[in-house]
Amino acid sequence: MTCSLGVKLNQIEFKNPVIAASGTFGFGQEYNGIYDVGILGGICTKGLTFEPQGGNTGIRLWETPMGILNSIGMENPGIEAFIRKELPQMKKWNTRIIVNLGGATEEEYLKSVESLNNSNPDMIELNISCPNVRKGCMAFGMNEKGAAEIVRKVKDASRHPVIVKLTPNAENIVRVAVACEEAGADGVSLINTVKAMAVDINEKKAVFENVYAGLSGPAIKPIALRMVHEVYKAVSIPVIGIGGIMNWKDALEFIMAGAHFIQVGTANFVNPEIGKEIVLGMQTYMEKEGIRSLEEIRGII
Repeated sequence: MTCSLGVKLNQIEFKNPVIAASGTFGFGQEYNGIYDVGILGGICTKGLTFEPQGGNTGIRLWETPMGILNSIGMENPGIEAFIRKELPQMKKWNTRIIVNLGGATEEEYLKSVESLNNSNPDMIELNISCPNVRKGCMAFGMNEKGAAEIVRKVKDASRHPVIVKLTPNAENIVRVAVACEEAGADGVSLINTVKAMAVDINEKKAVFENVYAGLSGPAIKPIALRMVHEVYKAVSIPVIGIGGIMNWKDALEFIMAGAHFIQVGTANFVNPEIGKEIVLGMQTYMEKEGIRSLEEIRGII
């Protein structure tokens, strides 16, 4: 029996639903030295902004018992440098390239989109959910009105499909997802990190200079699963599940909760080969269970 992990988003075919999540995979170069990243369905770039950014100062990563707190601040080389230096190399790999796009203002988002229109990534992941910057990003995704306005403008300007990355810190993530679909989004990805904090009792102060940071890893998986399930039932566009996926079993839970794709983030730091292992593990499971297509188990919960 032939089993297929293939899935589509806006008629773009992915060989499988496993995507390396933004911010945990860089631009793929380092991981491609460990295994052939072409086995993945896609790679989502680290968050990019129109101008280069240096990121936050002070401590930027803090380990917790069940995950990681990060306050990176979207350090990146800027859109133009990415298009010139990184994208040509990424396009050599046999996988889909998704540009995670952030911004402080609507104008910044739109200038980046204009630059990307003249290049060849497969799609954009519109980041309106990063909690680690002082302005922009998450502010756009906190309610349905703000989300719909920026999504509509980006969709009107972009020649690429647009996925919208949602924050669990929103007033109501289901309403935000519905508003994004109504504004023209081709898909939604969720969840981004959960706003959290850590305290250094020896220094008697917050660990991070911004005080708050983003929590990822196994601790947020049950929250992410619930939100993916709720959003899947409310929208008709593809849902990309993110949050605490550490192995192929976790990935299948998200598929069964309604996800068309999954993104693997924190697990890449624990096991650099986890993306490949999840693809192979899902394939073995489907063969063992006699499942021909992920359509047979998607959203069965």
